[in-house]
Amino acid sequence: MDYSVGQVAGFAGVTVRTLHHYDEIGLLVPSGRSHAGHRRYSDTDLDRLQQVLFYRELGFPLDEVASLLDDPDTNPQEHLRRQHELLTARIHKLQEMAAAVETAMEAKKMGINLTPEEKFEVFGDQDPEQYAEEVERRWGDTDAYREAQRRAGSYTKDDWKRINDELNAVHAHMGDLLDRGLAADSAEAMDGAEEHRRFITRHHYECSHELHSCLGEMYVSDERFTAFYEAIRPGLAVFMRDAILANAARSS
Repeated sequence: MDYSVGQVAGFAGVTVRTLHHYDEIGLLVPSGRSHAGHRRYSDTDLDRLQQVLFYRELGFPLDEVASLLDDPDTNPQEHLRRQHELLTARIHKLQEMAAAVETAMEAKKMGINLTPEEKFEVFGDQDPEQYAEEVERRWGDTDAYREAQRRAGSYTKDDWKRINDELNAVHAHMGDLLDRGLAADSAEAMDGAEEHRRFITRHHYECSHELHSCLGEMYVSDERFTAFYEAIRPGLAVFMRDAILANAARSS
């Protein structure tokens, strides 16, 4: 059987103009012509076109493709072996690229532009993105979320270390007040709660007293936050909540 240039273009997913060009440069010369002089391609021509398109897909320039296909010392089996090697290398490269993209996606999920190694160095085994999807689902349409994302994307590893140190100092101070037996509505505890609110505003998003109060309630109602604060000092979750509420009441 033989095929017209239009049929071959349809089979191969190329343009008629491309086939004309391949003919003109001698890369794929059709085996026959119709009575009217139109190009007619045989099954052998289609096999060669398949080889041409394979090498082109891998980025080989046309002159190199022609040299490969016309090498008298290379038989069809050798072409298959070479193509298998090239495909294997291409797959490996694509897998590496996919892994790199996946890493970038993970790093961007909460706007934290750190490598996995840097994240471990800064946050240890506490994954800051553990609840990223939940956070986005609950607050993704808020200005606070968008502002937090924008700021997080600008922080370096050293910035995150400094921010973590500041937060740890706030928590340690509140824990010390609790250990000393101060009431949650004492001036010292309310001042500590205010520093916590200002910390959030400085580094993450504008945290009003109302929003801060909501966070305080969440520290007690959400067992994950409760466990976090209880690990610092037993009773700290409730103490934080009560000091935050007292500080909000003082501000009003």
